[in-house]
Amino acid sequence: MAFPGRSLSTHRYPTGCEEHFMGADRRIDEAIRAISAKEKSAAGEYHALPDRSRHGVLGVLDDRGLRLLTRFIKDSKKKSFREAGERLPGIAAALQQTPVYLIDEALIEENMRVLRYVKDRTGCKILHALKAYASFATFGVMAAYLDGVCASGVNEARLGRKEFGKEVHTFGAAYGEKEIRQTVKYSDSVTFNSFYQLRKYAGIARKRGVQIGLRVNPGHAEVDTEMYNPCAPCSRLGIVHDEFAREFTRYLNVVDGLHFHAMCEQNSDVLERVLKSFERLYGSYINGLKWVNFGGGHHITRDDYDLERLIRLVKNFKNKYGVEVYLEPGEASVYHAGVLISTVLDIVKNEMEIAIMDTSAETHMPDVLLMPYRPLVLCSAEPGEKRHTYRLAGPSCLAGDIIGDYSFDEPLKRGDRLVFIDMALYSIVKSTTFNGINLPDIAVVRKGGGVEVARRFGYRDYRMRQS
Repeated sequence: MAFPGRSLSTHRYPTGCEEHFMGADRRIDEAIRAISAKEKSAAGEYHALPDRSRHGVLGVLDDRGLRLLTRFIKDSKKKSFREAGERLPGIAAALQQTPVYLIDEALIEENMRVLRYVKDRTGCKILHALKAYASFATFGVMAAYLDGVCASGVNEARLGRKEFGKEVHTFGAAYGEKEIRQTVKYSDSVTFNSFYQLRKYAGIARKRGVQIGLRVNPGHAEVDTEMYNPCAPCSRLGIVHDEFAREFTRYLNVVDGLHFHAMCEQNSDVLERVLKSFERLYGSYINGLKWVNFGGGHHITRDDYDLERLIRLVKNFKNKYGVEVYLEPGEASVYHAGVLISTVLDIVKNEMEIAIMDTSAETHMPDVLLMPYRPLVLCSAEPGEKRHTYRLAGPSCLAGDIIGDYSFDEPLKRGDRLVFIDMALYSIVKSTTFNGINLPDIAVVRKGGGVEVARRFGYRDYRMRQS
């Protein structure tokens, strides 16, 4: 396979720097050879390169070579996740106590590598959405790959500034004056949801040197669950086009960027259709702006996600309008990189066998009831598929504190450990102490393999929330 492009071996280097740059070129050549030969090491060799060298590789590869690299990166990630899944039962059995959210730092890094690859290919900026996951015990790994965080208010903005340490972009549906004065202390940009809020608070942001954005309704969404649809009828989120068209020209010298958010756990084909609507409604207003934020809901690290389409969309948009493009994935950062491990406390019978766990849908995974959805459990199947079927339920007083029905090869026993899959996202950030039920521990599997309990909760945490 031939990759057109300039020869890396014929560069002229600054005097005294020949050895350094020639060493970098050798690593680029090795990565390109690995990709060309379809070697298993290709993704690893690319990821290990410094920024300049990774861009050097991308500059030499043709379209076929780029698609190959994308495939290798996806395959490498899948292999790492598969191997981590095989280790989970042993880790779960060795834990001293449950329930516990267990976050795998190495798997987060695998997701980060995919996100950085999108950045490498497009030149966009990617922010992690703190609303999905805010456990700063793993921010060190994430900050090495991403440009910063997006926040939904002053507390998230403050956490992002102090713990993540990079850019902070904040959007609020509405700010109070005290909140906005605090928010701008920690934010690089603040995005307003109405022209009223823009008029009232833009001066406060400007005095702090903070950039200003407006959130708009892009006019198209394909989110099935109404509660999660930012563009549902009568949605409060984002200025609708008619109002925008009447007002925006008065604020051309005030607004730095536009923000839209219309997706939830979706692929890039949905983004393409949302973007088409956004450009039809707002494209004529982009000239003179600094950035456009494509919001979140992009499931970029999912195995079936179409990375090449996303890359094409972002590159074409940047080339057409000459603006910075931001993406704000939340789930994608920690997708399948965390689990919730729980113990069977008791088994009761009422028309079927019901295992009462030491974890709760109501308190520890509220989206199970809110969305609703049935979380995956390691080594389980749909009810009736395996020999022994159980309903898994929580210990709270809520009659509907039911996680779901599952089947297993062997009968469950009191004291068994069960592993709920993909529980880093929207679980830790939304957990409660309803009924005084303890919050699960937060533990991290570090890249070296050791398990570190980052936070353990108890009575004091419950008491402090009451008065």
